[in-house]
Formats: sequence, structure tokens, C-alpha cells
Amino acid sequence: MGEFTLASGARSSYYIDARRTTMSAEGQALVGVVGLATLESHDLSPEWVGGLTMGADPIAYALAHRSWLDGRPVNAFSVRKQPKGYGVSRQIEGGLPENARVVVVEDTLTSGGSALRAVHAVEHLGARVLAVLALVDRESGGAEHLEAEAGVPLVRLFTADELLAAARDDDSVSPPDAGA
Repeated sequence: MGEFTLASGARSSYYIDARRTTMSAEGQALVGVVGLATLESHDLSPEWVGGLTMGADPIAYALAHRSWLDGRPVNAFSVRKQPKGYGVSRQIEGGLPENARVVVVEDTLTSGGSALRAVHAVEHLGARVLAVLALVDRESGGAEHLEAEAGVPLVRLFTADELLAAARDDDSVSPPDAGA
């Protein structure tokens, strides 16, 4: 255990480093399969997936890759925290067009602030956000914030409590302070 400051500014006794999964070969394969199945089970058919760099990037790429293998391509994009200060000054990279149907992805959702920044950037471009897909929902008000602020529903793959319970049940998993 420990004391961690999260991107939202909140304090927590554990830290979820989703990149340890989303940037591994096996994790990418699993995220692609489970993520697309989850979108399908919620009747979501996005044309594009992406979110705020860098946490969302490997998730979006895993979904895009798996969608291609499944014969139903969904493209990926990345949202910069700030528009580039040179060239064409893009905030969104990857070719996302206006009027596209989009699912914004997030690695770990706490307050929803990062996902909301991505939602606003995508909407500013003129694309339509269908939902936010979070790999892990810490159940700290992020879903409610997304709904209230942007009218966007949350779809999640796991909750933090589910991951913590699985870690407690598996002797081979390191304790939460080691990157649960």
C-alpha cells in the first residue's frame, strides 16, 4: 500500500497502472477482444475509437487491430492535451473526420476529467460521441460526471473493486502498491 495522487488530484491508497497490461502483447490482444465484445454487447457500433494520449492510445490501437482481424474495421485516433503549436496545429491525430461515430476510451476512470477533455475535443471537431469505454472504473463519480457534463454514458470493462478482489484471491499477484 501507499499514498498516491491520481490525475484527478484525488488521493488513493492504491494505484492502477493499466499500461502494464495495455502495452503488453498479451494485454493488447485481450483488450481488443474483450473491448470489442463489450461495445457490441452495449449495441455500440463506432467508426472510430480513441482518447486522451497516452493512457487511451494502446487501448484504441488494440481495438482497431482486433476490429480489422474480425473484418469490421474501427479506426483509432489520439487526442493531445493541447493542440500542436506548429504545423497544422491539430489536437486530434489519426484522421478523425467530422460526423464520425466515436467511442472515447480511457484506461482508468476516476473523476472523468481526462475523458471529458477528449469528449469535448472530439465534439469540437464535429464528431458524435456515443459513449466512453473505460478499461477500469474506480467508481469515484466519473460516470456521473460524464453523464451530467456531456450526456455521455460510461461502458466499463472492470471496476477497481473487481481488480482488487481478484488480486487478493491470486497469491501470484503483487499487492496494490506494486501496480495493481
